[in-house]
Amino acid sequence: MIQDILPHLFNNQFDKEALVCEDDYVFHFRKDALLLRKEGDQLIIPLRKELGVHADAGLFLFSLDGKHCYLLNDCNAPDDSAFTYSEISLFRSLRQQEIAWVSIVAHQLMNWYQANRFCGKCGAAMLPRKDERAISCISCENTVYPKISPAIIVAITCGENILLAKGINFRGGFYSLVAGYADVGESLEEAVIREVKEEVGLDVKNIRYYKSSPWPISGSLMIGFIAEADDQQIITIDPKEISHAAWFSRENLPPHPPASISIAGELIEMFRTGKMSKL
Repeated sequence: MIQDILPHLFNNQFDKEALVCEDDYVFHFRKDALLLRKEGDQLIIPLRKELGVHADAGLFLFSLDGKHCYLLNDCNAPDDSAFTYSEISLFRSLRQQEIAWVSIVAHQLMNWYQANRFCGKCGAAMLPRKDERAISCISCENTVYPKISPAIIVAITCGENILLAKGINFRGGFYSLVAGYADVGESLEEAVIREVKEEVGLDVKNIRYYKSSPWPISGSLMIGFIAEADDQQIITIDPKEISHAAWFSRENLPPHPPASISIAGELIEMFRTGKMSKL
């Protein structure tokens, strides 16, 4: 999946004693577009020295292959055709999976910082803490940490068929698995039952946990499940969420996410190859 970047190493530990270096990676976003440097047919995160960034500028994010990574709010891109702003959606097709992964994690943190410039309790300014990944109010000392939203995603099968759904915002005819956020006061298994009933009108049984995967694009932790349903039930879609849903055989799968990107793609691939029945 997207976070599997070996032999590259991602370390999300907040380093409060990080020493600024001219070879630090720097992330600068223009809305949802990230500044990157073209190197042949590759796209590279630019270095501090390449952008002429002041030594103490930026917020520490994480490390990639031992190099510190910083978020820059203000940055003037060099007048050089080698530098370009690329939409964050590029991560889905980028061949350098390590660049794709750190780009969307940086994007998640950028959105979190921007959404918490002012205190939700008293309205005063919020400032990043220097000792941990957190933001504190300068007035009431309210402290905010990055928000991670748990969301279930479930592969629903019946014999040799799998239920796939097309979201109303999906592009290119893509189908995927039923998914949704866990609500206040419910278990993950209860979320599976509720989301499936709400989105496609089916009752499921034999719910089994598969694995989890971070999904920075929506600030989520995706928790994967496998479940079964009787395909004689009538599929009733929620038109606010789903444009079409149906049962598909292994030989007749519609376009769907690749296994290398998301937990949805991995589960669909396991169904296609017959490995899901062995879990």
